[in-house]
Amino acid sequence: MAGIVGTLATAAIACAALALAGYAAPNWLVLVATLAFSKGLVALGIVALMRGGLVSFGQGTFYCAGAYAAGMAMRSLGIGDATVLVALGAIAGLILGVIIAPLLAGYRGIFFATLTLALSMIVYGILNKTYSLGGSDGLNLHAPTFFGYHPPRSQDASYALFLFTSLVTVVAAALCRIHFDSVRGLLSLAARDNEIRVEYLGASVRWVNGINFVIAAVLGGVGGALSALSLGHIDPDFAFWATSGEFVFLAILSGYVSVTAVFVAAILLELVRSFSSQYFPNTWQGALGVFLLLIILFLPGGLGSLALRLRPSGAKPVQASADKSE
Repeated sequence: MAGIVGTLATAAIACAALALAGYAAPNWLVLVATLAFSKGLVALGIVALMRGGLVSFGQGTFYCAGAYAAGMAMRSLGIGDATVLVALGAIAGLILGVIIAPLLAGYRGIFFATLTLALSMIVYGILNKTYSLGGSDGLNLHAPTFFGYHPPRSQDASYALFLFTSLVTVVAAALCRIHFDSVRGLLSLAARDNEIRVEYLGASVRWVNGINFVIAAVLGGVGGALSALSLGHIDPDFAFWATSGEFVFLAILSGYVSVTAVFVAAILLELVRSFSSQYFPNTWQGALGVFLLLIILFLPGGLGSLALRLRPSGAKPVQASADKSE
């Protein structure tokens, strides 16, 4: 109980800090942070899978589902409140996750990754030919409202969306931290190391992986809805393999130890992308690649591994606590 209270208290403090930072930051930085948090939520879902030894290269499926669910509700049903739109994105991810999880929970390694990637590309191909959803051009969205409040200026709308995204991000991060520290969350780490031992203990690895997959699907749907609202546009590229690959890289960059590291990695990546494209317009991909290469070389365990390096020598690592829980 103390751990849960501490996590939620930290989440409340983080919300307050993000609110102050939002109003003090320039408009372009607010947009970068909003996109970073939205994508970080999707990457956090991959981290949940990584803790069980799986990597999904098809998170674009749920990212796209959440975006289109929010977009079509706004355009066809006239729903404009961000809370409802993000909830619809989460529901879309949940429904897809519950349907797909039983089909993929039994696969491991490259087979799991390839199947999720194939599913994402099927969705991409269908959306490209579905002209009622905008086809390859996609759909434009107008600015949402927030609990009935309609910001009078575009700058106010950007700040409001940032604060709303920050709130959703902090709550989702706190819930994931609680899940990771729970018995079922620690079973994921145990299954990553030795599935047979987990099965002998009476736990179902298939069920553990299925739960993690559904969590990843919901987070993907939420992230997709938030990204659609921040960009004001949705298109089939939300499901493209390069988009899914970006989420995988974010998860690898952050590592699976720390939840906070996922969003730090997302912000760093968006900042490097923004500055590289501004100052190196013709070679910004190369500059970004150099940055990513340096991170991988010097922090192979991800940004979250810094917490383990700074841990006192007498402290027990996460893996040890997971094994002890068995």
